[in-house]
Amino acid sequence: MFDYEKPNYDLLRRFSRLAVINVLSNLTEPLAGLIGIAFLGHLTEIRYLAGVSLATVLFSYIYENLLFLRISTNAVTSQAVGRNDREAMLLAGLRNGFIALVLSVLILILQYPIGALGFSLLNGSIEVESIGLAYFNARIWGTPAVLLNFVFIGWFLGQEQSGKVLLLTVVGNVVNVVLNYFSIVQWDLGSMGAGISQAFSEYLMLLVGVVLASRSIQWQELRTAVRQFWDWSAFKNTFILNKDLLINSLVYMSIWTIFINLSATLGTDVLAENTLLQQVIFLIAFFIEGIGFTTETLTGNFQGQSTKNQLLPLLQIAIFTSLLVAVAASALCILLPETVFGLLTNHAEVIDPIKNYVPWLVPILICFSIAWILEGYFAGLGKGQFLRYAAFTAILLGFTPVAVWAWSAHSNHLLWLAVSAFMATRMVVLGIQLPKTFESNSPAAILNLKN
Repeated sequence: MFDYEKPNYDLLRRFSRLAVINVLSNLTEPLAGLIGIAFLGHLTEIRYLAGVSLATVLFSYIYENLLFLRISTNAVTSQAVGRNDREAMLLAGLRNGFIALVLSVLILILQYPIGALGFSLLNGSIEVESIGLAYFNARIWGTPAVLLNFVFIGWFLGQEQSGKVLLLTVVGNVVNVVLNYFSIVQWDLGSMGAGISQAFSEYLMLLVGVVLASRSIQWQELRTAVRQFWDWSAFKNTFILNKDLLINSLVYMSIWTIFINLSATLGTDVLAENTLLQQVIFLIAFFIEGIGFTTETLTGNFQGQSTKNQLLPLLQIAIFTSLLVAVAASALCILLPETVFGLLTNHAEVIDPIKNYVPWLVPILICFSIAWILEGYFAGLGKGQFLRYAAFTAILLGFTPVAVWAWSAHSNHLLWLAVSAFMATRMVVLGIQLPKTFESNSPAAILNLKN
């Protein structure tokens, strides 16, 4: 499949080194989350798992929609590194850090209406919602740290400093696991304890990020960059890219929010089953996302260097690696469902029905694996409009018609079909846009694609 001439072999080694570290760092968060879910799933009553699952959907919707801070910072920083522009690299972190602070303050101010609206839209019993609200009220105070961590991680990734990202995430999430054990198992604080643990670990990650960044920045160059901070033209470009990435994230997370909401209408057991399947999907997706972040970093770097000839080999390597992960993970879940899902809960009434829905992982993960690599590629080029268009098309033509059918038929299989249709449509639309990046032999063509 690949032409292993020396340039491509060098690219493969560079890609592999970054991808391995990115995947490891990316996995620490979902692994910590899964361990927390396992603590809750092994409590006497399943309602604790269901309640935190509802609250987690709300946080996922908020934070994943703001993940554009990480993606945008990565893209702009990697382009600056490719141009060897130190000032632009610093400004990428400063400007997105400012946006992160503004957004986090707004979220904290609006936390009570956000919580009330969120739980009014999520279907669950009064008792389950009460447990979820306790988790929400504790975890929400970690929002400033979460958003600033997005910026730090994106900034380090853009410089190909994945080792710092690994250290940052490992420290924070190990502390989260330890605190979850004590707060849930030892101190019996339930969902509130899980929320406090998550918030505290985010601030610890932020502290580590500040220390790591400060060691690589000279005070004089920081002062020089700050003088250019309010350049409106540069800020406008940042806002445009962030807007497109935000819309893409909003659509993607809306799919999973609607999915969990419709799952809740099918009963608490189905909600728990779909939640566990969703968590496994998210875990596997974190493998694939690590590969996607590597693709974004290298794409942005090649764009900054105007080395277009490296883009196609990069895509080949990334898609092949991503597909390999998706197929292997799907096979593992299909062949060993009791082992995989038994790690998350010991409730047999939840594990047994899951076997009927595990095959849906195959189309979902395969389509996601390709689409996410293409998203990283377009983000690295700074072409967020392609992601926005694909997201809108996928939700309108792929997800919505089947989701309505699933709701009217009260069918969980159709609900999973709706998710599959969304992933497949997004993959196809992004694939159709791909040739536009190769229309000209001139490297400048990449920088001048029409919006």
